[in-house]
Amino acid sequence: MVAESQESPQRILLVTGVLGAGKTTALRTFEDMGWEAIDNFPIRLLDRLLETEPGSARLEAGAPLAIGFDTRTRGFDPLTTIERVNKLAGRPDLAISTLFLDCGGAELERRFNETRRRHPMSADKPAVAGISAERELLDPLRRWADVVISTTHFTTNDLQQAIRAQFGDEAPGRATLTVSSFGFSRGMPPLADLVFDMRFLANPHWVDELRPLTGRDAPVGEYIRQDPAFEEAFVRIRDLLLLVLPRFEAQGKAYVNVAFGCTGGKHRSVYMAEQIASALRGAGFSPTLLHRNLASRTADHVEGAQV
Repeated sequence: MVAESQESPQRILLVTGVLGAGKTTALRTFEDMGWEAIDNFPIRLLDRLLETEPGSARLEAGAPLAIGFDTRTRGFDPLTTIERVNKLAGRPDLAISTLFLDCGGAELERRFNETRRRHPMSADKPAVAGISAERELLDPLRRWADVVISTTHFTTNDLQQAIRAQFGDEAPGRATLTVSSFGFSRGMPPLADLVFDMRFLANPHWVDELRPLTGRDAPVGEYIRQDPAFEEAFVRIRDLLLLVLPRFEAQGKAYVNVAFGCTGGKHRSVYMAEQIASALRGAGFSPTLLHRNLASRTADHVEGAQV
């Protein structure tokens, strides 16, 4: 067991910094990356958290752990924290590093004013006084930290990307991709990120022998492909998805829902969803294919009369 822990030491990241710099956003990003995240944890209890003796609260082997703390955490003492962590860092079964989130004073003041929060160290003085006092208190931790990220000019998304770039061990994980079909006559899909309207294509509903069939049947597919607009529309939609899906994943989007609609949700939308899903599989994606209204009864009254 000892040799195994030495080969795969427990990865620990201590996350701290000035209030308002983005610690909560950082910890949520680590969670999305598969880390265990604990916020406002008293560092004096860190050695207990990391106990590995039988019967102790043992951490799950190999799960990286992000621990957040700041000046509000009970027992906060920068010098004592540094001393305690340095001792733990000598253990061969642990890999401990520290991230410090910083931010310019003017931007911090703006954030506190915008959120109408009082800085915990400002008492009855302006926020700038608390920010200055906190920065002085945290200076030893900032100089000691392995990684310092300044969020002065960051949006929330910028910070998320910086965390992923700095601490992601692998390429961004694949988003859960869903390709679906639906009928506009039965309402819009509630969770679609991208919606494509297929009602510009020739409608098999008006062909008597095709009406009972669906977009999964070859005769329906052949009919739709004969529409001069089909091939160009298919290529453009496929290429658009191949462009945007990797960018969604790079930004950490966990779920992407692409929906194709037609009037009843049985023919055109089903066929296009099937073709796009097949093309995406060929490009290395693994979409889940759903047909919301495939089993629904054709509603002639919403189709209108063929012109």
